Amino acid sequence: MSYFNSGPWWNAPSSRGLGRSISLKSAIALALLVGIIAGIFGASSTGTLFGRDIKLIKSTSNIERPVGSVAEIAQRVLPSVVSIEAISNDGGSTGSGFVIDSSGYILTNNHVIAESVISGGAISVRLNDGSKYPAKVIGRDSSYDLAVLKIRGASLKALQFGDSEKVAVGDSVIAIGSPLGLTGTVTLGIISAKNRAVTAGESESENSFINALQTDAAINPGNSGGPLVDSTGAVIGVNSAIASLGSSRNSQTGSIGLGFAIPINQARKTAEQLIKNGKATYPVIGVSVDMNYSGNGAMIAKTSDAIVKNGPAAKAGLRSGDIITKFDERTISSAEELIVAIRSKSVGDKVKIVYKRNEAMMDTTLTLTASD
Repeated sequence: MSYFNSGPWWNAPSSRGLGRSISLKSAIALALLVGIIAGIFGASSTGTLFGRDIKLIKSTSNIERPVGSVAEIAQRVLPSVVSIEAISNDGGSTGSGFVIDSSGYILTNNHVIAESVISGGAISVRLNDGSKYPAKVIGRDSSYDLAVLKIRGASLKALQFGDSEKVAVGDSVIAIGSPLGLTGTVTLGIISAKNRAVTAGESESENSFINALQTDAAINPGNSGGPLVDSTGAVIGVNSAIASLGSSRNSQTGSIGLGFAIPINQARKTAEQLIKNGKATYPVIGVSVDMNYSGNGAMIAKTSDAIVKNGPAAKAGLRSGDIITKFDERTISSAEELIVAIRSKSVGDKVKIVYKRNEAMMDTTLTLTASD
């Protein structure tokens, strides 16, 4: 008759249960069981199980950055983008620029360096590798808000120019520059609109009227003069202005997804003139427009000198008070839109103008001439 307790093995035995001794065979079996359990738990901390090593698998795959990816384009374009510091009597300003010729020519915005030029201050260019060079102003033009600088002694690679006429709304773009002094900043977006009439510049005396590309790529103070590139890495615009909700005393204006760039086709023409002549011209029709007119269209000012004698408009029969509503098939709704539409053309272009005189709609054709 057994005196073992009939309950579970983990229960404490009764006074008549498993008593004073245990058999040798049972002791050996219990020891083996404890050893196996201890070995299994030991394997989890030592990395072995039954004498075999346990190895954690580590990924060795490489991240693919194919040609045309944002990372690949940024890596290719960044060495040709520069930061600009322009010292003036008021302290100075910073901006961006990019190499347009390997001999040292750099394109930027006029408003980045204008105050420094006026006050006789120094201008320097810092390359993406951190090296710094003094810069000479080759020419600048406030009408288009563009300037060309030149540095010597650096090994440079020029960026490729694209065709801003072929840009479509929705195309992917990348903005590169030094916003708030943060060099080599890359942001991604799309073309949101084309032919936006935008006024840029730092003062009323040097206002620029831009026939701009609009983008939602983040553009902030310090991005001015940097390139806007397409999905191939070709420059399609010069980042120049942003719309802002305003700033408080303790904050600076920043991106709200409304950035504007000068189309590269226009920038290229101006840069070539600045390099060749030190100055640039722009096309005109020979009229002064009323900037306070709030109706639809652009009104020729009602003053005696509003139409230049023997100018394109005078030869085409335009008069003071005429309201221009179309310029070369482009609808005109304000004076600013007429100005940027004219400046988007070239000297010598023939354009058709639709205008309103009293209640009659009329049209004429004229040839654009160069500004004085």
